[in-house]
Amino acid sequence: MREFIVEADGGSRGNPGPAGYGSVVIDATTGETLVEAAEYIGVATNNVAEYRGLIAGLRAAHTLDPAAQIHVRMDSKLVVEQMSGRWKIKHPDMKPLAAEAGSVFPVDRVTYEWIPREKNKHADRLANEAMDGAQPIQGRGELRDQPPPARAMTTANADVRAARNVAAPSPGWAPADMGAPATFVLLRHGETPLTPQKRFSGSGGTNPSLSPVGQDQAARAATALAARGTIQHILASPLTRTRETAAAVADRLGLDVTIEEGLRETDFGAWEGLTFGEVRERYPDDLTTWLGDPTAQPTGGGESFAATATRIAATRDKLIAAYAGRTVLLVTHVTPIKTFVQLALGAPPEALFRMELSAASLSAVAYYADGNASVRLFNDTSHLR
Repeated sequence: MREFIVEADGGSRGNPGPAGYGSVVIDATTGETLVEAAEYIGVATNNVAEYRGLIAGLRAAHTLDPAAQIHVRMDSKLVVEQMSGRWKIKHPDMKPLAAEAGSVFPVDRVTYEWIPREKNKHADRLANEAMDGAQPIQGRGELRDQPPPARAMTTANADVRAARNVAAPSPGWAPADMGAPATFVLLRHGETPLTPQKRFSGSGGTNPSLSPVGQDQAARAATALAARGTIQHILASPLTRTRETAAAVADRLGLDVTIEEGLRETDFGAWEGLTFGEVRERYPDDLTTWLGDPTAQPTGGGESFAATATRIAATRDKLIAAYAGRTVLLVTHVTPIKTFVQLALGAPPEALFRMELSAASLSAVAYYADGNASVRLFNDTSHLR
């Protein structure tokens, strides 16, 4: 039985911020480096990047020999202890990543060891190169003639490559054999009593239901989507207004609704229920900081836009993997939908303030097998007229 050492690392410049990982597969007998892998993954936390590095290293080792014995060495105490089963995994973003890492090899064929950062320089260098260049590095060593792992299509490289393709599209846009994309049709919920008053209404507020106007909007959206005839699955944020909107569509389409926690709205902290003017009057300094810094939280410990972006990127990755080649309706909120679009375009965080998104509007983003994302529709309200 062959034995491999997998060294992995990940980093984020901002935590969350621009992030990347590096992985190395080493022959345990000869000490020869067999594979290097690194990738820029967009906006993410250190821990997400570290897990992504682990997954890439394990997959590279599995490609070399799926029957091998693996010894993982990382300088992330959290990842090593969680994957060894000694620490519980509490963060919702970490659970699917840990499960994915644990599924590559049988548990009894992988051991984990924490090492100091100075002994993990190879993987650390690759991670920093990925962040510096925002370019994927795949397939050095024995894997140089192999295609990149399927996971590549779910990473935030899609955000960067999509923006480049818009600026300078390649002939024909894409190879003919790329296959059907995973298409997310993004439906904002219908109006609630807070919507026409333009009040902050996130995941930490009163959780309002749809107003009569919102119920009518949901019914009109359902009619439009039924006429479209392409929706195969429906997922919704856990909040009441999105559940009610999704239920109206599901009833018309004859589909079930799956609740997806990652689609919830941003938590606006102490600003919940207030208008923009009221926030400016009560918390002027906090508002100014929030408008200029995506890592700033609303007053009272709400969720920053950077944290929301990290959550949405992880949710996107998970859903692309689960629904490849299918069309899925995601019933969600203003900030998540704008973030899906911002990431797909490779736009800066301030782009969120430059989008108008109406209640019960439809948007759509397609994700292809080569990692590219294509914004197909934004803020369509024609069904409401």
